[in-house]
Amino acid sequence: MTNHNADAPLPAAPEQAAKPDRPPTMKQIVKTSRELSRPFRVTRGEKFRLEQVDPGDTLWLKAEDKKRAKEALATGVDALAGLQEKLYAQDKWAVLLIFQAMDAAGKDGAIKHVMSGINPQGCQVTPFKAPTSEDLDHDYLWRCMKVVPHRGTIGIFNRSYYEEVLVVRVHPEFLKKQKLPPEVITKDIWKQRYKEIRNFESYLNHNGILTRKFFLHVSKKEQKNRFLERLGNPEKHWKFSAADLKERGYWDDYMKTYEEMIRNTATPDSPWYVVPADNKWFTRIVVAAAIIEALDSLDLQYPEVSPEAAKELAAAKRALLAKKK
Repeated sequence: MTNHNADAPLPAAPEQAAKPDRPPTMKQIVKTSRELSRPFRVTRGEKFRLEQVDPGDTLWLKAEDKKRAKEALATGVDALAGLQEKLYAQDKWAVLLIFQAMDAAGKDGAIKHVMSGINPQGCQVTPFKAPTSEDLDHDYLWRCMKVVPHRGTIGIFNRSYYEEVLVVRVHPEFLKKQKLPPEVITKDIWKQRYKEIRNFESYLNHNGILTRKFFLHVSKKEQKNRFLERLGNPEKHWKFSAADLKERGYWDDYMKTYEEMIRNTATPDSPWYVVPADNKWFTRIVVAAAIIEALDSLDLQYPEVSPEAAKELAAAKRALLAKKK
């Protein structure tokens, strides 16, 4: 595993931050989150190489640490719930989390487990399938722009506008269906789209919408195992499609395209996290850690009550205490 963030050295196994009989403090949780997530963060893509990221990497954690990792995830989920409450109460920032991956990499499971403690009132998950005829009548960012999270909330894109520089590039025939004028489809169209995406994410950041992007990096071997597991379990047959097997045939093309996408769209304000995905338990704690660090960076606080409002609250309390029922 190569560290792609120059200012974050690969951490050694952290010491036990909190005593066994005490829960960790938020400061300790954030510190551990940083140690877990930063080795996989890409802020400048020029030197990024996907082959340097091992899908089976678990840092200092071993298979026998799986139970402890699940306990750490539960602690992280609780921390996320507290941070989300402050995000909602402060009503200044919004957070956009984007998930991209090959089939069976574990996007749905990561979203489900990591966000399990979040108040649904302040979170919206939007999956993006093949574009509809209405989508194709608009620019490629349109359908995503409509559901960008509003202030105080977390928005999750399960796939996103990045499909336009992934599947559309691997399958050029999809580009022909987008009703674009022939003169705009040039040899530089992908460079142009990378630039447009960078500009769009910069625009979001400048308007108080923090963006974090996750590529769950599963190996071809592990994908095969998960496909076979689905095919061997009738209750999981619904998760498998013949199209999944067809797309697997383009594996090398997708890996090349993912690498180029990350190299061209990773920025300090909107980094990619290239998360090893062969071990679901590890994938989930890294994703949780990255989100915790992102929320903590916003310095979230509960709104201060004005002196006038404080007087009204005190009066309301006295009135309630004065009544027996």
